[in-house]
Amino acid sequence: MSGPPTLALANVSKSFGAVRALRDVSLELFPGEAHALAGENGAGKSTLVKTLAGVHRPDSGQVLLGGEPVTFAGPADAQQAGVAVIYQEPTLFPDLSVAENIFMGRQPRTTLGRIDRRAVRAQAGELFDRLGVTLDPEQPARGLSIADQQLVEIAKAISRDARVLVMDEPTAALSGNEVARLFSVVEALREHGCAILFISHRLDEIFSLCQRVTTLRDGAWIASEPVAGLTHDALIRRMVGRDLDALYPKQDTTAGDVALQVERLTREGFFTDVSFQVRRGEIVALAGLVGAGRSEVARAVFGIDRWDAGSVTVAGLPLPAGSPTAAMSAGLALVPEDRRQQGLVMELSIERNIGLTGLRTLRRGVTISRTAERDRARDWALRLQLRFARLTDGVGVLSGGNQQKVVLAKWLATEPSVLIVDEPTRGIDVGTKAEVHRLLSELAGQGIAVLMISSDLPEVLGMADRVLVMHEGRLTAEIPRAEATEESVMSAATGRAA
Repeated sequence: MSGPPTLALANVSKSFGAVRALRDVSLELFPGEAHALAGENGAGKSTLVKTLAGVHRPDSGQVLLGGEPVTFAGPADAQQAGVAVIYQEPTLFPDLSVAENIFMGRQPRTTLGRIDRRAVRAQAGELFDRLGVTLDPEQPARGLSIADQQLVEIAKAISRDARVLVMDEPTAALSGNEVARLFSVVEALREHGCAILFISHRLDEIFSLCQRVTTLRDGAWIASEPVAGLTHDALIRRMVGRDLDALYPKQDTTAGDVALQVERLTREGFFTDVSFQVRRGEIVALAGLVGAGRSEVARAVFGIDRWDAGSVTVAGLPLPAGSPTAAMSAGLALVPEDRRQQGLVMELSIERNIGLTGLRTLRRGVTISRTAERDRARDWALRLQLRFARLTDGVGVLSGGNQQKVVLAKWLATEPSVLIVDEPTRGIDVGTKAEVHRLLSELAGQGIAVLMISSDLPEVLGMADRVLVMHEGRLTAEIPRAEATEESVMSAATGRAA
């Protein structure tokens, strides 16, 4: 590339406590170029975006604007410098028009100081003409599709003379036609000299839209290279190449009878025709990219959401749709992805959280036995090596890893035959990850059927006896442990399974 990049990071590092989110990362965005940012979940992409957008300041290294060092005091500074971020789900003022959203706080005025509504509409129309799209400036933002909302955000960015446009998973919620329209808008922006940073898990989009790609892994820069001449497999290897052995104490087990059978399960708009089984004593991983439908399948199986078609049986007995109570009675347990919002009651104590799933067994007459509740909590705290000061302390004082253990304890106390765990080690430290993996392996050794949803490929490969892969709401592959590789799972997750 000739001339300096519009925006660049030079040897940037950023830590949050003991977690190093970015490690010596460099990136250059040039005028008229669409540059992809690739990496697994947790690779550091979001931290990099927030650094470019002025949300985070680097601990070391520099942000360069037009080749000169710059310090953004906050997002407003970055916007003033011409950096705009378009997120997957834009946030517009729903009761204002499209044009009013674009110029909010910057409306053109008449000579009397009033908002010039005619000029607002006209300028919004000119922006859409420049982007080559048809959108009514007077239409209310409420009811716009995600794709149209993104176009409004893009129009807002170019109205501010944005020189850099960061697009963070912009196509995740779009149809094929909407993606094609967005790509044509990106091409129009490139022709006007805008630098584009494009983030997507869909590799086909990277190869069709972008000229260069930078890959991050575990917060570190791996490569920045032209897309031309690069293969899908080579990019996947850059994204996922890690040593798996240290954190995954997987025991060899012999699978027993079928504990969970899912047949042709469908929930319109979320997943379609999903069938699989989990046997006693095995860990089956449900893998895929964000938005593939994995958590939605788990919620439907457990009865949180009703399915539209198909069936779920536990040990041969059919479950009714939409009944968590029936699922629990049949022996199912679900450890949700968001432990703070869905797995715990943060205002309650450790012992009370552990006891929530067993209130019937803890009841003595019309009251709950505090002694029985405390004994139950103490027993599981010892089993799971929970680190705490007092069981009566609020669960909010615990570390993330210990909070995850409380959620596990709460559900394991129900003595389930099938344990569904959604992202069991997200956001916890390496040592606690190993403890959770050990526990899952021990549970499978005791004959419990484990369905593990994980976005962490090394975790999937290190812990699963079989890997089920989803892509855009459908099951695309079932891979035995002996045949599962990072490349094969990622290929199936991006819709490229052979």
